[in-house]
Amino acid sequence: MVRYWIAGWLVLAATAVSADTVWLKNGDRLSGEVILLDGGTLVFRTPYAGRLQIKWADVETLSSSKELLVKEGVDASERSKELEAAGSGMVRVMNGEAPRTVPLASITQMMPPKPFVEDFLWEGNIDGSLDVKRKEDDSDKLRFKANNRLQHGRWRHRFNAETEYETKNSEKKEDNYTLEYSLDRFLTDQWFWTTGYKYQRDRFEELERQREIGTGPGYRFWDNELGRFELTAELNRLIYDQNLDDENGRRHERESIDTGSLNWDYKRLLWGSQFELTATGVIHFPFTQQVDYATRGDMGLRYRINDWARLSLLYEFDQVRGLEETYTEKRYLLGLGVGW
Repeated sequence: MVRYWIAGWLVLAATAVSADTVWLKNGDRLSGEVILLDGGTLVFRTPYAGRLQIKWADVETLSSSKELLVKEGVDASERSKELEAAGSGMVRVMNGEAPRTVPLASITQMMPPKPFVEDFLWEGNIDGSLDVKRKEDDSDKLRFKANNRLQHGRWRHRFNAETEYETKNSEKKEDNYTLEYSLDRFLTDQWFWTTGYKYQRDRFEELERQREIGTGPGYRFWDNELGRFELTAELNRLIYDQNLDDENGRRHERESIDTGSLNWDYKRLLWGSQFELTATGVIHFPFTQQVDYATRGDMGLRYRINDWARLSLLYEFDQVRGLEETYTEKRYLLGLGVGW
């Protein structure tokens, strides 16, 4: 009985991983799953060798039993129900109408369509770095950044967290964290409405706490296996808690300000998903004459070590312009992370 169960399980497993097949010009045959084609590189996952990057020029033909978005040239694209092998350098596109046999050289991109309504999607990254210095002064600086996006149907949850901790000669110098949550409701495939809350805490600065709540429309230009690009415009209320020292001693003060903001979120996979380019940020336009604008953001490049590990380089910036003066702060984060 056990023997039959194991045999049946192996048959099911083999069926699951052999839905897609790639024949190479050198005679090799690979079974697995098509992840994407971009930039002349086919990303193909196998159960025995993991994620492979294959030069598109080395592919003889291929077959796939799942839906794929197939792009030919610059503009022409269609959704295929399946692909069938069609001889050397050719593939047959089955789209529910008359099958078309096209040359592989004409196909520039290929990827599974990203589900929108019926599926549960979760993606994210966690990046961390440790900066250790041993000179005249001993310092240790630890930083973590986490980004998560969870979508089911027309609802999407976004959760971001960041923490920074630094000691110098065993004395605390930095101890802060940021938590951010946004709830998005998609009105169409592109338009959505977002509402978010952000909380910042810094135990070593006069500006001890900052709270931010905002709401407004957003537009998703694209979101697929190659990346995404979104813009949102929001109205915000920022609340600041400050600890100030004067001749009467230490006192607590709270201020608030209203702003309009523009937020951007960009991600693009490069070179067959080996690299990931990201850019996120926000620019605030306060409804006051003292401050012209305040912007913060980051740009990053991640290198995929394997299916989950990443080597990351992030550049962060903050800039405030007001009363004819500009204050700018820049930071760099080099470290390891995980992604899914």
